[in-house]
Amino acid sequence: MMSNRSRNPLPPPVREVLDKLGADIKSARLRRRVRAVTLAERARISRTTLHKIERGDSGVSMGKYASVLHVLDLHAGVGQLADRSRDRRGLDVMEERLPQRVRLPRGYPGGAGDR
Repeated sequence: MMSNRSRNPLPPPVREVLDKLGADIKSARLRRRVRAVTLAERARISRTTLHKIERGDSGVSMGKYASVLHVLDLHAGVGQLADRSRDRRGLDVMEERLPQRVRLPRGYPGGAGDR
């Protein structure tokens, strides 16, 4: 059977992030002395899926990763992953598109024709 890694190659930085996330999840489970079968039951996933998560498998849904993180009480940062206030690149692009000056329409208080 072909692994998910060979069917769907990911950019190396993404692969590294998923590998680290999986290893961190496994480490958190072991630090808590929670058996894999127990964590899988609490997260409502199969033990096989948990092992895939712990290997950083990209074929596992984000919801299942989030479920496992929730059971381990590590889910707080998930909602911040793409938070717009932390999107420096997007904020920079928005700022570049800001007009240099603002023209108010005629008849608008303080606008053109109101002199």
